[in-house]
Amino acid sequence: MSPATPRRRSWLRRPAPDHVPSSAPPLTGPIMMNQDWLDLTFIHWAVDPSEVERFMPPGARPDVRDGRTYVGLIPFRMVGAGVGRGPGVPWAGTFLETNVRLYAVDADGRRGIVFLSLDTDRSVIVAGARAAFGLPYRWAHMRHTVEPDLTGRDVHHYEARLRRRGAPVTSRIGIRVGDPREATELDHYLGDRWGLYVRHLGRTLYVPNVHGAWPVRDAEVVELDDDLVRSVGLGNLADRTPDHVAFSPGVHTEFGLPARA
Repeated sequence: MSPATPRRRSWLRRPAPDHVPSSAPPLTGPIMMNQDWLDLTFIHWAVDPSEVERFMPPGARPDVRDGRTYVGLIPFRMVGAGVGRGPGVPWAGTFLETNVRLYAVDADGRRGIVFLSLDTDRSVIVAGARAAFGLPYRWAHMRHTVEPDLTGRDVHHYEARLRRRGAPVTSRIGIRVGDPREATELDHYLGDRWGLYVRHLGRTLYVPNVHGAWPVRDAEVVELDDDLVRSVGLGNLADRTPDHVAFSPGVHTEFGLPARA
């Protein structure tokens, strides 16, 4: 009897299209929600796809660029989240968030995000998003401040504090914002994501979104002391120097209804 043929890794079986669309496919059907993502910082580490394949929901696999995929740590302000295209919900529609994310693609070539955690200071958002979509929201004490440094550059400070299995989990990020610049190929690859994948009630869902082009600025890390990446099972990755850092004043986005992936 011949030995079994080893299973090829999923990201090698079906190569994704090389081109990353710089604009979103138009949403079909009703708009589920709209929101502004403001004062957003991108921090990324390149990793071997084998390190994150276990986190992918069925139907999605790590999206690979030059043999690597990316883990993102993204703090920002959510502002004016509303139902449909309506106005933001008072109080509950504006909050702080920091998420840990991966980058995925499916058999149809749709590139999206897989969230490993989404920490926010609104408990009602945690309960609602978990119940409706199965998204891994967690409640945390959070703070965002902006102050100029001695050169006059704005420094954004993001803080988060929560408990997991009885142990404290904290994150402190400081980013000095520089000049506006043209988006790089890597900026587009990481930022032009027109949906998210989530496993909920035994199904993998794809939730599409649209937004304008990210206005990108140079950014420098002045503080990074983070447990959030470790808390989702990625070890000491955040102790490494990031492979990509950028800042954006933000974009307005709209989400369509989820569909089975």
